Amino acid sequence: MIMKKKITALAVATALTLTASAGVYAGANLKEIRATLNSGLSLVVNGKTYTPKDANGKTLAPITYNGTTYLPVRSIGEALNTSVNYDAKNSRVVIGGSASSGTTGGTPSGSASTKRPSNLPSDFPLPSDAKLFDVIEGSNNNKPAVTFSYLTKQNLETLGNQYKQYFAQKGATSKVEDVDASGFSIIDSGSAFSVTITTSAGSGSNQGYTVVDVIWSGK
Repeated sequence: MIMKKKITALAVATALTLTASAGVYAGANLKEIRATLNSGLSLVVNGKTYTPKDANGKTLAPITYNGTTYLPVRSIGEALNTSVNYDAKNSRVVIGGSASSGTTGGTPSGSASTKRPSNLPSDFPLPSDAKLFDVIEGSNNNKPAVTFSYLTKQNLETLGNQYKQYFAQKGATSKVEDVDASGFSIIDSGSAFSVTITTSAGSGSNQGYTVVDVIWSGK
């Protein structure tokens, strides 16, 4: 079964720190919550146990809130060889390089597109019904990079296996792949690329669709 608990990285601010079961509040746009440091949860990245640390080498624990586990985005980005930067001017976290184009609204309603990102390889598999949104293009370690999401109603097991075959052909040497009829999670990399793809069920106006999140770096 794909990810019984949804792992959410983007919602964790880069410099956020918590004490166990402590209240958190800062600024007019933040909501006070009570969360728990989940030090009992181990992380495995590309088949190897990984311990996230901050810039000073201090171990960071995942945070559990309302049944969802949140990971420190900058540390996870480093583990996946993907740059993570905080854009203070626009109050956003940029994954995969500096933002140079694309939407930033966070929802596909009214802003979805069928245009393929220029930093995505021309043969990268996209379903015929894919509606792209939240596209951010830039560079990572001097390689073209892009993060985006898309909506689809395609068979997920078929789509996931298509991605597995594609990345194998591109020379993936590190593979963490979980594919079944309910969805898929793929973290692959090779000498010329790295990619993370995950799926989740659409909600609200996107109910009935699957949301596919893609982080790509390479050629």
